[in-house]
Amino acid sequence: MGMKTKIALGAVVGIAVIGAMSANSGDGDGDARSDSRASASAGEKAGGDEKADGASGAKPAEDKAVEKASQAEQFKAFVRKNGTPKEKDAVSHVTKVQGADEQNDILDAADVYTDFTGGIMGEGTGPAKLIASAFADWKDSENGLVTIYDADGELLGNGQF
Repeated sequence: MGMKTKIALGAVVGIAVIGAMSANSGDGDGDARSDSRASASAGEKAGGDEKADGASGAKPAEDKAVEKASQAEQFKAFVRKNGTPKEKDAVSHVTKVQGADEQNDILDAADVYTDFTGGIMGEGTGPAKLIASAFADWKDSENGLVTIYDADGELLGNGQF
Protein backbone atom coordinates (compact mmCIF):
# COMPACT_ATOMS: atom_id res chain seq x y z
CA MET A 1 0.00 0.00 0.00
CA GLY A 2 1.23 3.41 -0.89
CA MET A 3 1.45 6.36 1.45
CA LYS A 4 -1.46 8.19 -0.22
CA THR A 5 -3.68 5.13 0.13
CA LYS A 6 -2.88 4.82 3.85
CA ILE A 7 -3.70 8.50 4.43
CA ALA A 8 -6.97 8.22 2.49
CA LEU A 9 -7.96 5.06 4.39
CA GLY A 10 -7.13 6.71 7.72
CA ALA A 11 -9.27 9.73 6.82
CA VAL A 12 -12.24 7.52 5.92
CA VAL A 13 -11.94 5.56 9.16
CA GLY A 14 -11.62 8.79 11.15
CA ILE A 15 -14.75 10.27 9.56
CA ALA A 16 -16.67 7.04 10.24
CA VAL A 17 -15.63 7.09 13.92
CA ILE A 18 -16.58 10.75 14.31
CA GLY A 19 -19.95 10.09 12.64
CA ALA A 20 -20.68 7.15 14.92
CA MET A 21 -19.76 9.14 18.02
CA SER A 22 -21.92 12.10 17.06
CA ALA A 23 -24.90 9.83 16.26
CA ASN A 24 -24.68 8.25 19.71
CA SER A 25 -24.25 11.51 21.56
CA GLY A 26 -27.81 12.73 20.84
CA ASP A 27 -28.44 16.40 20.19
CA GLY A 28 -25.48 17.60 22.20
CA ASP A 29 -27.74 18.98 24.92
CA GLY A 30 -26.11 16.98 27.70
CA ASP A 31 -25.97 20.00 30.02
CA ALA A 32 -29.76 20.26 30.13
CA ARG A 33 -30.09 16.61 31.03
CA SER A 34 -27.56 16.86 33.83
CA ASP A 35 -29.41 19.94 35.11
CA SER A 36 -32.69 18.02 35.18
CA ARG A 37 -30.99 15.24 37.12
CA ALA A 38 -29.67 17.78 39.58
CA SER A 39 -33.17 19.18 39.93
CA ALA A 40 -34.53 15.73 40.62
CA SER A 41 -31.89 15.22 43.28
CA ALA A 42 -32.81 18.53 44.84
CA GLY A 43 -36.47 17.49 44.76
CA GLU A 44 -35.62 14.20 46.46
CA LYS A 45 -33.68 16.08 49.11
CA ALA A 46 -36.62 18.41 49.65
CA GLY A 47 -38.86 15.35 49.98
CA GLY A 48 -36.46 13.97 52.59
CA ASP A 49 -36.63 17.26 54.52
CA GLU A 50 -40.43 17.08 54.55
CA LYS A 51 -40.27 13.62 56.09
CA ALA A 52 -37.87 14.92 58.72
CA ASP A 53 -40.36 17.69 59.53
CA GLY A 54 -43.01 15.07 60.23
CA ALA A 55 -44.92 15.05 56.93
CA SER A 56 -45.73 11.60 55.63
CA GLY A 57 -44.38 12.23 52.12
CA ALA A 58 -47.08 9.95 50.68
CA LYS A 59 -48.82 10.85 47.44
CA PRO A 60 -52.48 11.80 47.59
CA ALA A 61 -54.94 9.02 46.76
CA GLU A 62 -55.90 10.84 43.54
CA ASP A 63 -52.33 10.64 42.19
CA LYS A 64 -52.15 6.92 42.98
CA ALA A 65 -55.42 6.34 41.15
CA VAL A 66 -54.11 8.16 38.07
CA GLU A 67 -50.90 6.09 38.11
CA LYS A 68 -52.92 2.84 38.13
CA ALA A 69 -55.39 4.04 35.49
CA SER A 70 -55.09 3.07 31.86
CA GLN A 71 -53.16 5.30 29.50
CA ALA A 72 -56.45 6.52 28.04
CA GLU A 73 -57.73 7.50 31.48
CA GLN A 74 -54.44 9.25 32.31
CA PHE A 75 -54.63 11.17 29.03
CA LYS A 76 -58.28 12.14 29.64
CA ALA A 77 -57.46 13.27 33.18
CA PHE A 78 -54.64 15.47 31.88
CA VAL A 79 -56.90 17.08 29.27
CA ARG A 80 -59.73 17.58 31.80
CA LYS A 81 -57.25 19.51 33.94
CA ASN A 82 -55.24 21.38 31.27
CA GLY A 83 -57.13 21.28 27.96
CA THR A 84 -59.25 23.81 26.12
CA PRO A 85 -63.02 23.21 25.89
CA LYS A 86 -62.68 21.95 22.30
CA GLU A 87 -59.84 19.60 23.30
CA LYS A 88 -61.91 18.29 26.20
CA ASP A 89 -64.80 17.56 23.83
CA ALA A 90 -62.54 15.81 21.31
CA VAL A 91 -60.73 13.74 23.94
CA SER A 92 -64.04 12.55 25.39
CA HIS A 93 -64.21 10.28 22.31
CA VAL A 94 -60.90 8.52 23.11
CA THR A 95 -61.36 4.84 23.91
CA LYS A 96 -57.79 3.52 24.05
CA VAL A 97 -54.19 4.80 24.07
CA GLN A 98 -51.22 2.57 23.29
CA GLY A 99 -47.48 3.27 23.34
CA ALA A 100 -47.54 6.39 25.51
CA ASP A 101 -45.87 4.81 28.52
CA GLU A 102 -42.51 3.82 27.00
CA GLN A 103 -40.40 6.45 25.28
CA ASN A 104 -36.78 6.44 24.14
CA ASP A 105 -36.66 9.71 22.11
CA ILE A 106 -35.38 7.80 19.08
CA LEU A 107 -38.66 6.76 17.49
CA ASP A 108 -41.64 7.09 19.80
CA ALA A 109 -44.97 6.07 18.35
CA ALA A 110 -48.29 6.23 20.14
CA ASP A 111 -51.73 5.17 18.91
CA VAL A 112 -54.97 6.77 20.06
CA TYR A 113 -58.26 5.01 19.28
CA THR A 114 -61.58 6.86 19.26
CA ASP A 115 -65.28 6.09 18.82
CA PHE A 116 -65.54 8.25 15.68
CA THR A 117 -66.64 6.56 12.44
CA GLY A 118 -66.16 7.23 8.75
CA GLY A 119 -62.38 7.21 8.43
CA ILE A 120 -60.51 10.17 7.02
CA MET A 121 -63.64 11.52 5.30
CA GLY A 122 -65.77 11.18 8.44
CA GLU A 123 -66.58 13.48 11.31
CA GLY A 124 -63.47 12.67 13.35
CA THR A 125 -60.81 14.31 11.19
CA GLY A 126 -61.07 17.75 12.81
CA PRO A 127 -61.18 16.45 16.38
CA ALA A 128 -58.25 14.13 15.56
CA LYS A 129 -55.99 17.17 15.15
CA LEU A 130 -57.18 18.48 18.52
CA ILE A 131 -56.49 15.08 20.09
CA ALA A 132 -52.99 15.03 18.56
CA SER A 133 -52.36 18.55 19.88
CA ALA A 134 -53.54 17.63 23.37
CA PHE A 135 -51.38 14.50 23.26
CA ALA A 136 -48.35 16.65 22.40
CA ASP A 137 -49.10 18.74 25.49
CA TRP A 138 -49.35 15.57 27.60
CA LYS A 139 -46.25 13.74 26.35
CA ASP A 140 -42.99 15.15 25.04
CA SER A 141 -40.49 13.42 22.78
CA GLU A 142 -37.69 14.54 20.52
CA ASN A 143 -39.02 12.30 17.74
CA GLY A 144 -42.56 11.20 18.56
CA LEU A 145 -45.53 10.49 16.30
CA VAL A 146 -49.08 10.05 17.56
CA THR A 147 -51.62 8.47 15.22
CA ILE A 148 -55.37 8.81 15.75
CA TYR A 149 -57.71 6.02 14.59
CA ASP A 150 -61.50 5.72 14.34
CA ALA A 151 -63.66 2.92 15.77
CA ASP A 152 -62.93 0.68 12.77
CA GLY A 153 -59.16 1.20 12.98
CA GLU A 154 -59.02 3.59 10.03
CA LEU A 155 -56.60 6.51 10.11
CA LEU A 156 -58.08 9.86 11.15
CA GLY A 157 -54.91 11.90 11.55
CA ASN A 158 -51.51 12.16 13.16
CA GLY A 159 -49.18 14.65 14.74
CA GLN A 160 -45.78 15.04 16.31
CA PHE A 161 -45.19 15.07 20.05
